[in-house]
Amino acid sequence: MICSIDTNSGFCFGVTRAINAAEEELQHGALCCLGDIVHNGMEVARLEQMGLQTIDNDDLRTLPAHTRVLLRAHGEPPATYWIAQQRGIDIIDATCPVVKKLQERIHACYEAHKNDDALPPQIVIYGQPGHAEVIGLQGQTNNTALVLESVDQIEKIDFTRPIYLFSQTTKSVEGFKALVEAIEARCSSLGKEKCAPFEYHDTICRSVANRVQHIQDFARAQDIVLFVGGKKSSNARVLYNHCLSANPNTFFISEVSEMTPELITQCRAAEHVGICGATSTPHWLMEQCKDVLEREA
Repeated sequence: MICSIDTNSGFCFGVTRAINAAEEELQHGALCCLGDIVHNGMEVARLEQMGLQTIDNDDLRTLPAHTRVLLRAHGEPPATYWIAQQRGIDIIDATCPVVKKLQERIHACYEAHKNDDALPPQIVIYGQPGHAEVIGLQGQTNNTALVLESVDQIEKIDFTRPIYLFSQTTKSVEGFKALVEAIEARCSSLGKEKCAPFEYHDTICRSVANRVQHIQDFARAQDIVLFVGGKKSSNARVLYNHCLSANPNTFFISEVSEMTPELITQCRAAEHVGICGATSTPHWLMEQCKDVLEREA
């Protein structure tokens, strides 16, 4: 058996930056993180063992002044910063720069058009409703943005109002393109007289999107693929499905304990076994899985 780990898998830049910030700040004392720092239970547990305390928005409203709170890579809405300021909380902002730039673009669009009374604009976000990043993006529009998860939902759009389309940074390029084409087709069918202007901005992070083709190529080269990802990670589900489409012998696991004796035996009987993961999967966890397979039975 030859077992290899996909070199392109693992933390993206934004997550790496947030993890590094947490580790550095923990050297200087107590630190809280608003929400799971990454959608991977094993990495969250590792940092909690180092002293990181995960809190939620209700906790934020009761923390004493000067408590240090890390904002994760997903970003936060303006309300979070306002609450922190009111309570005298010390914010360590680890929002991914790509997400931060997107927040600024959406906010600028909202501010530029919010008083267009004749034709009130619609800011539309292609994204997963309730996702941490999307909540932060909606906050830039005073929670007026419309969130669409797929082409099937374009009926929610009011085509008599100007449409400004953006995307969650981790959504698929193909899905965004399909949504743009569907909106353009609807506008065309309605005609210029009935359809308001449509403007779109491709704000998908290419360091994440470009992983799809690579991970599919990696999966095809293996007899068996172990995809390691957190159960809460939307990126893990997306990449896992791409792996599965490329290689039906792909198995999703979240930690070493999920490697059953049957799965281990099946892997050891194969010639090539590949291990890969999501942008929220720590490299050390993939290494642990490899060690289990290479350990003498």
